[in-house]
Amino acid sequence: MSAPIIAIDAMGGDFGPRCIVPASLDCLAESPSLCLALVGQRSLLEDLVARYGRVDHARLSIVDAEEVVAMDERPTQALRGKPRSSMRLALERVRDGEAHACVSAGNTGALMALSRHILKTLPGVDRPAMVTAIPTRGDPCLLLDLGANVDCAAEHLYQFAVMGSVAAQTLGIVRPRVALLNVGTEPIKGNQQVKQAALLLEQAVDIHYQGFIEGDGLFRGEADVAVCDGFVGNILLKSSEGLVEMVAARAEAMFRRSHFTRFLGLLAMPLLRRLKGDLAPAQYNGASFLGLQGIVVKSHGSAGHEGFKAAILRAARDVEQNLPQRLHDRLEQLLVTGRQPPDVTA
Repeated sequence: MSAPIIAIDAMGGDFGPRCIVPASLDCLAESPSLCLALVGQRSLLEDLVARYGRVDHARLSIVDAEEVVAMDERPTQALRGKPRSSMRLALERVRDGEAHACVSAGNTGALMALSRHILKTLPGVDRPAMVTAIPTRGDPCLLLDLGANVDCAAEHLYQFAVMGSVAAQTLGIVRPRVALLNVGTEPIKGNQQVKQAALLLEQAVDIHYQGFIEGDGLFRGEADVAVCDGFVGNILLKSSEGLVEMVAARAEAMFRRSHFTRFLGLLAMPLLRRLKGDLAPAQYNGASFLGLQGIVVKSHGSAGHEGFKAAILRAARDVEQNLPQRLHDRLEQLLVTGRQPPDVTA
């Protein structure tokens, strides 16, 4: 296909365009096949681009947007009251075929509401889900949902499992192991939604369902795809990020305690830097919205320079993998024509 064109909501996130523009331009410089459209307040964006130095303007465009969706704004206000917001115009470029994907670090609820309204969901999908890779002892595990759907029915969890399995296949995993995140591995454990989702997955065609998995099993690498509602997934993701930062800070403080520990720290520094890099949240930043008729990637609102670059690269990979079409083909088989759901209320 032609070079990926990514529309960037340049006004979102905790740090706004002063972080997003340099990160985008660095990504542009490092990826010769990439094209970017920065969407936001034109005068501000042009000033930030001018400060950067040499820019390949043949692969960069600026789209003027007078309005900004605030981080604490209600999704309904963003949906109905701001027709010229940077978030909305970036999504409309995807809808209109002027971009292959959209990346935003803005208000998650607003981004989800606008994405569903503008791009629509794929047939058979009730709700899109946010998915990202998290590090484990082995290969990364895809975790979904990460916060887009706080309350989920069993059917939604089933749909998430199907979409997660397809997304894992795009990463080269031939037969992804799919598991439901739960408070125990025994069949009697969990709430009704999780138990009912397990019944659906046990009867699913071509889904390599492994059963329930606990949080420690997830980090041991016992599944390639872990499924939960957005309430659980968001807490797990934020907790794991906080744990990594706490362990790194504790290790650094420990090595500063004495001359001897400083010496040990110098010896261990190469390994510690590698470990910190492997587990750094920035490396895994960027959650794809699965189930839309278009590619949308949500960057962490507090993501810095490297984190936002990772989100752009994730969007580019989704474009190269033609993720929506692959999901459409698989979902049509498993959700629309290929399955009659069992009676889980009996």
